Amino acid sequence: MAVAPACVAARQADPILHDKRLWATVNVCDTVGHPDSIGIRGSMPGDGDKTEVMFMRFQVQLFGAADARWHNLAGADSGFVEVGSARKARQSGNTFTITPPRAGAAPYLLRGAVAFEWREAGQVVRHTRRSTTAAHPNTAGSDPAGFSSATCTIT
Repeated sequence: MAVAPACVAARQADPILHDKRLWATVNVCDTVGHPDSIGIRGSMPGDGDKTEVMFMRFQVQLFGAADARWHNLAGADSGFVEVGSARKARQSGNTFTITPPRAGAAPYLLRGAVAFEWREAGQVVRHTRRSTTAAHPNTAGSDPAGFSSATCTIT
């Protein structure tokens, strides 16, 4: 029987990583107001420690029909963005404009991936990653209002 190191077990047991306020969603998908665009929004809980700073990284992923896998889309990566102290839960997002497929080509099936980091004194103290899922109410900046989806299709 393999035994995980204590630090790995402690991170997996960290309740903040299972908090219902930790999520990612598509909140904009090729609308009149945001043509050929995908908006990705994330939410992360704070642990009440104002010395910790929270960061999110937004990436667009393209579904590859040939291998039935998700692939990061080149050039559609926000890098890590500071979203505030861990004193309370925070939301943030990024909207990416996507060059649509050429005429007659298959539409793009996209989703988002959000990496979350909590840092203290510049060092990562916990991290996780979530793919976008649907049904997250009150996502600021959604178009149309209230929109929350796991994926987005660009034609």
